[in-house]
Amino acid sequence: MDISFQQSRLTDDDFKKFSTLIFSKTGIYLKPEKKELLNARLGKRLRACGITSFADYYDLVVHDASGSELVHLINCVSTNFTSFFREKAHFDFLESTVLPQFVESGRASSGMKVWSAACSSGEEPYTLAMALSMFMTANPAFRFSLLATDISTKVLSVAEKGIYSMDKMDKVPQEYLKRFFQKGVGKCAGYVKAKDELSRFVTFRRFNLMDDFPWKGEMDVIFCRNVMIYFTRETQMELVEKFYHCLAPGGYLFIGHSESLTSITNRFRQAATTVYRKIK
Repeated sequence: MDISFQQSRLTDDDFKKFSTLIFSKTGIYLKPEKKELLNARLGKRLRACGITSFADYYDLVVHDASGSELVHLINCVSTNFTSFFREKAHFDFLESTVLPQFVESGRASSGMKVWSAACSSGEEPYTLAMALSMFMTANPAFRFSLLATDISTKVLSVAEKGIYSMDKMDKVPQEYLKRFFQKGVGKCAGYVKAKDELSRFVTFRRFNLMDDFPWKGEMDVIFCRNVMIYFTRETQMELVEKFYHCLAPGGYLFIGHSESLTSITNRFRQAATTVYRKIK
């Protein structure tokens, strides 16, 4: 056993420097009580790099002209819990209200543009793609495209593969599971893979929500759930305003059930619990 590798612990000064850097690059605010969590998560990266000092690792990140180590840092601090049909009421509202309204507006054939703005390992955008595909089956004129983005390259690689263990599929209706996923056999038993019929609708891309949005008045539906809880109120306000400009008139913003816009100055009108609509 190699006992020569002695890793230092994250000091208060180290934590302040890393948390400031992370906030400036991602908008994620790390409270002081997150110091031990950051120590554990970054510790794994230090060992992978063969670095024993957090100060040396900080220097590596800020002086890496390629930006690749910053990506690794962001992957370490990103929280990525998700599941298929998480907060199912949102998908019920989408199917019962948002989609019929879109068809009635006469824009069905022009294509609904949907954005999963923090898609993590892909369960949310694939759930959206299933719901939209089922609606398209019942309404043949309906078309849609689905953009799925995340800041973490680590979870995006999982999402793009579209492979999940069966224990993650317990909330997926059997009808959907049979239509949209292929069950693994042999060494792949216990896993499923998204079929082309599903994955062809989803475009995955790395995107930082702190960057300027290239979409102006284009999106019809945005899902950005359980993300803003990691941001300061000021950052939340800035992000909500960017979502407003990004949506087409009548477009919808879905946020997490643990989130709210009531304490944030915004121009949305609430349409349902944690569902907001751009009226003008």
